[in-house]
Amino acid sequence: MSNLRNKVSLIGRVGIKPEKKEVGNGYVVTRFSIAINESFKDKTGEWQNNTNWHYVQAWGSLAERICKSIDKGMEVAIEGKLVNKSYETKEGEKRSSTEIQLNDLIKVGEKKAS
Repeated sequence: MSNLRNKVSLIGRVGIKPEKKEVGNGYVVTRFSIAINESFKDKTGEWQNNTNWHYVQAWGSLAERICKSIDKGMEVAIEGKLVNKSYETKEGEKRSSTEIQLNDLIKVGEKKAS
């Protein structure tokens, strides 16, 4: 059981073009989203589509590579770990979010034809 760990693998389409941001001391982060589409039959037997959005962040040389090679609409396979964040809005509301901290990314397909 010692090799169980925080790990997530997903295949989906990039929702927004990755943006690179310098966060100080030479550190670079890239953030983007991916959409995972699932189809299922409802109680009446009709096919339904459900889309789940996941937010992804990458650091360092991986962040640089993603900005150069990934675009909105591309199908990608990602592997990383879940990171929970808590923050407070300007209005004082407490919020939380979960992002995927990227370890690896592979292009599965090109952009979807529009």
